[in-house]
Amino acid sequence: MSDTGLVKHTGGCHCRAVTWEIQAPSTLSIDECNCTICAMKGFQHLIVPRTRFALLTGGDNIATYTFNTGVAQHYFCKTCGVQSYYVPRSNPDGFSVNFRCLDKASVVDARIVPFDGRSGWEAGAKKLAHLSKD
Repeated sequence: MSDTGLVKHTGGCHCRAVTWEIQAPSTLSIDECNCTICAMKGFQHLIVPRTRFALLTGGDNIATYTFNTGVAQHYFCKTCGVQSYYVPRSNPDGFSVNFRCLDKASVVDARIVPFDGRSGWEAGAKKLAHLSKD
């Protein structure tokens, strides 16, 4: 672990064409949103500042999906279809990686926290804003 309390975590899509690394604590708080798209995808959010995310491979193998406001940039591997990370509408200055796509060797503990994105997304999103700040 570094002197900042952050460790390097790696992850990626199913076929590993898209891989990335993030800097985050070894003990994680994971937000599980129940909005329509997150519930359908099973996305478990680990939001980090843009400066703590690095795309390692697959930049040329990504398709993007947007809807509604167009702020969220949903990135999918063109080969296997997995969305391992994206730019969330709640935190357009950061990235959210899917905890399900994180290599768990660097994780000491993880707590899944329910996030009500279905009935109060706008109010709830304000509670997430600090997660993408350095």
